[in-house]
Amino acid sequence: MQKIFFVLLLTSTITIAHAQAPYNRALGLKFPGGFSLTYKKFVSDSRNLEAQFTSWHKGFRVAGLYEFNFYTFDKVPELSWFIGLGGHLGFWKSEFKDNYNSHVDLGIDGIIGLDYKIKDAPINVSVDWEPAVTLLGSAGFTPAFGGFAIRYTF
Repeated sequence: MQKIFFVLLLTSTITIAHAQAPYNRALGLKFPGGFSLTYKKFVSDSRNLEAQFTSWHKGFRVAGLYEFNFYTFDKVPELSWFIGLGGHLGFWKSEFKDNYNSHVDLGIDGIIGLDYKIKDAPINVSVDWEPAVTLLGSAGFTPAFGGFAIRYTF
């Protein structure tokens, strides 16, 4: 998994298409995997920061990601694919503490997905996969995070 991520990151860094991001900031909702509030802010034409605040029946999770965007779909300039890395801090509800041996989780997140800005509308949609490795707390690999997001762009 680490080798695949490294090769994708290296290859995509070399082949970045020089394009401008179709929006600067976006705020919206992401689901399933809980119910998330998501905020994206571009820091350059091809890089953005994303913050996610997720609530689900077992607790609450905050994640921060640094993402690389690639505009390689020539016929659809509003479409990009992205890959990134970040971290999370999660809090389990009391009734799940015994199941996970902790109230708090801390870990590393990866993300890969597709992002589309609807032309002539302030709407962005994305679909992604966000696997996580928890280092402190419930410790282990969580392949299930990610989902579908819809955001207002500004």
